[in-house]
Amino acid sequence: MSAFANIAKIPELRRRILFTLGMLAVYRVGIFVTTPGVDRTAMREYVSSSAGFLGMFNLFSGGALEQLSIFALGIMPYVSASIILQLMQVVVKPLEELRKEGEAGQRKINQYTRYGTVILSVIQSMSIAFWLESLNGQVPSGEIVHDPGWGFRFLTVISLTTGTAFIMWLGEQITERGLGNGISLIIFAGIVASVPDDFFQLFNQASLGQIKPIDLLMFVGAALGVIAVICFFERGQRRLPIHYAKRMVGRKLYGGQTSHLPLRVNMSGVIPPIFASSLLMFPQQLANFNVPLMADINDAIAPGSWQFTTIYVILIIFFCFFYTAVTFQPVEVADNLKKQNAFIPGVRPGKQTADYIDRVVTRITVGGAIYVAAVCTVPDFFRSFLNIPMSVAQSWGGTSVMIVVGVALDFVQQIESHLITRHYEGLTGPKGAGIRSRSRA
Repeated sequence: MSAFANIAKIPELRRRILFTLGMLAVYRVGIFVTTPGVDRTAMREYVSSSAGFLGMFNLFSGGALEQLSIFALGIMPYVSASIILQLMQVVVKPLEELRKEGEAGQRKINQYTRYGTVILSVIQSMSIAFWLESLNGQVPSGEIVHDPGWGFRFLTVISLTTGTAFIMWLGEQITERGLGNGISLIIFAGIVASVPDDFFQLFNQASLGQIKPIDLLMFVGAALGVIAVICFFERGQRRLPIHYAKRMVGRKLYGGQTSHLPLRVNMSGVIPPIFASSLLMFPQQLANFNVPLMADINDAIAPGSWQFTTIYVILIIFFCFFYTAVTFQPVEVADNLKKQNAFIPGVRPGKQTADYIDRVVTRITVGGAIYVAAVCTVPDFFRSFLNIPMSVAQSWGGTSVMIVVGVALDFVQQIESHLITRHYEGLTGPKGAGIRSRSRA
C-alpha cells in the first residue's frame, strides 16, 4: 500500500493520472449520446439478439453500438488507418523515407493517419446508415430508423465521423498530458465497462439454474489462468547478447560494453486476431447486402462451428508471421548494429547477423502464434463446455482480455517508472521484479 500512497506524493504523476481519468470519464459520458433519428431501445434489442461480429464490435466500442451513440464507430477507424499506414511504410518509398526522418517524419505520418481516419469514418458511417435503414421491420419492438432517407444518412455521417474525430483527439490528449497510450486506454475503458454487466448476467443465470455452480467456478479459474498466461507471454522476451567493439578516439577508449537485443515472443500483438475476425465476418457483411453466394458461405462458417474455429486459427497463425515479417526488419537491425560497432558474439556483422536474427525471430514467432491462437479460441471453450453466454465469453477470453492485460501492464510500468525516477519504491516493492514495458496496442 505504501507504493500506492507514494503516487499522491508526486504532483506531476497525480496530475497525469487525474487528467487521464477525467478524459476517460468524458468518453464514457459520450457513449450515451444517441445518433439523431435512431430508436435506442430497438437498436439495443437487435444487438443483444445478435452474436459474432456485432457482439465483438459492441464490446470494443464500450457498448456504443447498442446505444447507436455518436461514438458507435469507436476508435477502430483510427486503428485501421494506423495499421494501413504502418504496412504502407514497407512498400511505399516516400513513407519509408518519412519513417527514417525521426520525429519530424513521424509527425507527418501521424497527420496522414488522421486524414485516413476521417476518410474511413465517412465510409463506415455511410455504410452503417444504409445498414440501419435495412433493419427496419426486423425488430419486434419497432423501427430502428424513424425517418429514413438522405437527411438521416447525412446526419449519421456527420455524427459518427465527428464522434470518432473527438475520440481520436481525446486519445492524443491522454498520450500527451496524461499517462499511458491514449488510444489503448480508450479501448481498455470500453472493454472494462462491460465487466459489471458480465458479473450480473453470470450470477443471475447461476441463481436461475441455467449455469451450474461447478461450471461457474471452472469459468472463474479458467479466466484467471488465461490472464496469467497472457501476462507470462506478453512479458516474455528472447534476449540476444550484443557486444560493442572497443575503439580509440584521441586518447580515450570507447566501447567494450555488453548489452542485449530484446525480441518479444508476441511481436504482432492483437493485430492477427483483428485481421482474422475482419476477414471471417466479411461474408456476413456482404450477405446483408444480398450478394450472391455470400449467404451460403456465411452459413458454412458460422461463428461457433468447427469450420469457423479452424479457419480462424489458421488465419491468426498466418497473420502473426505476416505482420511480424512486415514490421520487423532484420536487415535494418543488422545495419544499425554495424553502424554502432556492435555485434552478436559468434556471428559476423552484416548479412550473417540479419540471417541469424531472422531465424531467431521465426522460431519465437512459432510459439507466439500458437499462444495467440490458443487464447483467441478460449471464448469457444467457455461457450461450448461451460454454457457461458457468448457476450461474457468474449469479454473474458480472446482478443479483449489480451488488450486489457497488455494495456494494464503498460500503464503500471509507466507509473513504476515515475516512482523509481523520483527515488520511490516501485509498485512491486523494493525486492520485486520491475514490469518491463511492451509495445502499445
